[in-house]
Amino acid sequence: MSDIRFDGQIVIVTGAGGGLGRQHALEFARRGAKVVVNDLGGAVDGSGGSSAAAEAVVAEIKAAGGEAFADGASVTDDKGVANLVETTMSRWGRVDVLIANAGILRDKSFAKMELGDFASVVDVHLMGTVKPVKALWEIFRTQNYGRIVVTTSSTGLYGNFGQANYGAAKLALVGLMNTLKLEGAKNDIRVNAISPVAATRMTESLMPPEMLAKLGPQEVTPGVVYLASKDAPNGAILTAGAGVFALAQIVETEGAYLGASAAAEAIRDHWAAITDPAGAEAYAGGHLQTQKFLRKSTT
Repeated sequence: MSDIRFDGQIVIVTGAGGGLGRQHALEFARRGAKVVVNDLGGAVDGSGGSSAAAEAVVAEIKAAGGEAFADGASVTDDKGVANLVETTMSRWGRVDVLIANAGILRDKSFAKMELGDFASVVDVHLMGTVKPVKALWEIFRTQNYGRIVVTTSSTGLYGNFGQANYGAAKLALVGLMNTLKLEGAKNDIRVNAISPVAATRMTESLMPPEMLAKLGPQEVTPGVVYLASKDAPNGAILTAGAGVFALAQIVETEGAYLGASAAAEAIRDHWAAITDPAGAEAYAGGHLQTQKFLRKSTT
């Protein structure tokens, strides 16, 4: 089969000054895309800012013969995001792909976490994805083409001690994806999620060096490239790390009909049947759950 290429396509990568985002930007450029390298240049907790990191990635792309420009807007800033999109459209006339990668960490156990730290992390990860997507949505609809890759996490999917804020934001992105995949389908806008495990500034203090050595960001990027390609799936959660790729899914058991006005005790007594994994299904939309409820209640 032919190589996946992005010749003539415009790709915006947020949080692209280092780590995963840098690797994504370099690879899209290598495959022919013109790349917008967005990065605020702040610390891991979101403080500060500098254009140096984004400019360095642009220099790498140009040195390899590619085309790119740097943008230092915060993904949480409405005007900054609007300017990012307007500048891209003015320069190149279209946008084909958004890789929403920007993020911060403010880890603490929930008992010790300030609400401000919770709100800041949700703002960057969730609203920092929503705002670029919203700014590009009508462009994608008009083009009848768009690819969006959001960045979720095993913390959102499964939990991780000390990351209630991060986990809440990351699972919220799956909910966003699940609706946008439906709303965008008629205009060939495909929305997928990558769930990476990689050695970056955000994880270097969480794992020992021997683990980090196996978890280079370059081991995740191939998954992002595929999810952003013309032949991408729609609504997939692709997990990636150390060269391993897998599909994560939210599934629902077939369940048990306990009759109208069932008591809590009936749920307790039938818990094994309710939770029986046989026949569990990943629904393509929320309406399928409702259909199941009505089917089981009338048979």
